[in-house]
Amino acid sequence: MHSDASPIAAGATPHSGRIEVLDIAPRNGDFRKEVIAGLSRTLKELPCKYFYDERGSRLFDRICELPEYYLTRIESAIMEGHGIQMAKLCGPFTALIELGSGSSVKTRILLDHLVDPVAYVPIDIARDHLLTAAMVLQDAYPALRVLPVCADYTRHLALPALPEDVQRRVIYFPGSTIGNLDPHEARQFLARLAEIAGAGGGLIIGIALKCERRKLERAYNDSAGVTAAFNFNILVRINSELDGDFDLTGFRHRATYNEREGRIEMHLESLEDQLVTIGEREFRVARGETIRTECSYKYHLEEFEQMAFEAGFVVEKVWPDPDGCFAVVFLSVGP
Repeated sequence: MHSDASPIAAGATPHSGRIEVLDIAPRNGDFRKEVIAGLSRTLKELPCKYFYDERGSRLFDRICELPEYYLTRIESAIMEGHGIQMAKLCGPFTALIELGSGSSVKTRILLDHLVDPVAYVPIDIARDHLLTAAMVLQDAYPALRVLPVCADYTRHLALPALPEDVQRRVIYFPGSTIGNLDPHEARQFLARLAEIAGAGGGLIIGIALKCERRKLERAYNDSAGVTAAFNFNILVRINSELDGDFDLTGFRHRATYNEREGRIEMHLESLEDQLVTIGEREFRVARGETIRTECSYKYHLEEFEQMAFEAGFVVEKVWPDPDGCFAVVFLSVGP
């Protein structure tokens, strides 16, 4: 069972009006190691979590506002329409723990309706973006203890010490980000979340559902090219932080729906034969070869509910959108 105690955060004074970040984010050595490993595979790939530096986080915020990217719009509408009911299911004196918090826009809907929330723990891999959002939330909710954590939440995660008056932990995982994990990884991840929430704890999660191919593909191929810029940002980071020499003009963004696997796949496709170096390492990329940067799995509701059950959760409530393209689900952990 996860413990609140954290030696890193033991001396923090979270309600002093000053934001302190618990920083357990991956270091550059991890970034380099994972990039080298991914590019060394027969089917080259890069971890999508490395999209998210400050620039990447800003680009993703822009994606969420695009007309083609229906997911954020639908999820926000569900949150607006059912936020009061969600807050009632959370109960009073809650610690709200948000994964991949970004700008925490949808979080305000929950915070506005929660009864006597005690703490808000935003967790994100982009430190500067996280700190800015945490400071804005602390100003907006001065009575709330805001305890940001800079971390890769898909790994083992330690929380800061929570206040003693917390009666329940509720994890908020919006944006259908669970789809970035393959189903086996997603099941294991949900089991870890059940441990973090603890007996009686909860999870509010956004799920992208399987729907019409054209709608899915348009969401990842916007006409303004913002998603393409977001995709290329991982190469920008490699060049800047890992002494890489990727020629961005030598690739193109490609996103397609793999119906057999039930997932959107984002790739960077090489437009020519090229040799890329990262420090002392060299990688040949053939014309037409792709580097896969993200998979985003879509689910039928029944598939997700079974996976959540196997991970230790019980479905309390489901709020689907009328077109069946998205749902927000409230799960709880049994005693």
